[in-house]
Amino acid sequence: MHYTTLVKAVYYAPRGRQRLMHLGQIVAQRYLDAEALLIGVIGDAGAGKSLIIRGMFPGLVLTNDDDGVNVRPLPVLEDAQADHFRTHTYHLDVRFEMAFTPLWELADAVKKAISAGRRVVVEHFELLYPLLNVNAEMLIGIGEEVVVTIPTLFGPFPAEIAEEAYESLVYRKMAHSAEDLTGIVLEQMGIEPPTFHSDVRRGFVVEFTRQPEVDLAEVERRVLEYIQQDLPISVYNENAILIGQEKLKCSGPRIHMASTGEIVNFRLDKNFHYSPISKTFLLAGRVG
Repeated sequence: MHYTTLVKAVYYAPRGRQRLMHLGQIVAQRYLDAEALLIGVIGDAGAGKSLIIRGMFPGLVLTNDDDGVNVRPLPVLEDAQADHFRTHTYHLDVRFEMAFTPLWELADAVKKAISAGRRVVVEHFELLYPLLNVNAEMLIGIGEEVVVTIPTLFGPFPAEIAEEAYESLVYRKMAHSAEDLTGIVLEQMGIEPPTFHSDVRRGFVVEFTRQPEVDLAEVERRVLEYIQQDLPISVYNENAILIGQEKLKCSGPRIHMASTGEIVNFRLDKNFHYSPISKTFLLAGRVG
C-alpha cells in the first residue's frame, strides 16, 4: 500500500466566487482521498468556506449557505438519531448549529456517520474537535491563504490552522477593499478596467494589456482620500457592493472591511511591472 504524506499546500485565497469554487475543485482533485470520511474546514465568516466546499463537492446540500438557506432538521443529526443514513456525504456548520443543538450531540452524530462509512464535511471544525477527539482526514484553513493539510496523529491540529486562518483574513479583506478603491480611482481618471486580477501576499495585483498613462502617485493619493473618509462598505447583492452610496460590481462582496477607514498602510508600487511571458503590465498594491 502506498501513502502520500502532505505536510502543507498553500494557495493565495482568491476573492471572486468563481475563482474560489475553481480552487475548491483543484484541492479536491489533488488532495482528497476518495475514502476520506471526515473533512474539516476552518475560517471566519466571509472567508469563502462555503464556496470552497461547493467546488470540492458539487451538488452537496449545504445546511447553512451564503444565500441564507437553512436546512432543518439537520440531516446528519436526524439520520444519526434514526440510525439510518440516507446519503453518502453530509454537511455541518458547527457555529450555526450550536444555536440549536449541544456540541456533544453534534459530535455524537458525526461519529455515528463516519462509523457507518459516511462522509461529513464540517465547517468550523475547530469548535467540534475537543468533543469529537478525532482529527479530520483533511483540514482546510481559509484566511489570507488557503492552507490544505492531511493530518497525522501528530498534527497539525485544528487550533493551529484556526489561529493562522483567523488572524490573516483581515489582510485579505483589506487588500480586496483597497483593490476596489483603486479600481474606482482608475476609472475616474479614464483608465480602462484591468484585464486580469491576481494576488500577492498582503496585497493585490491587476494586469493591463497596455501600460496605462497615469500618475501612480496621484492614484495612491486619491485612494488614501477614500480611506480617510471612512466610508461604509456593505453588500448590495451577490455581484455588487456599496462604498458609501457608490454601487460597484464585485465578484466577492462579503470579503471586505466594514469601512474604508479600516484599511491600514495602503501603498501602490510606483511603477508598472512588465511580464514578458504574459506580455502584460502589472500594478501591485499592498496593505498592512
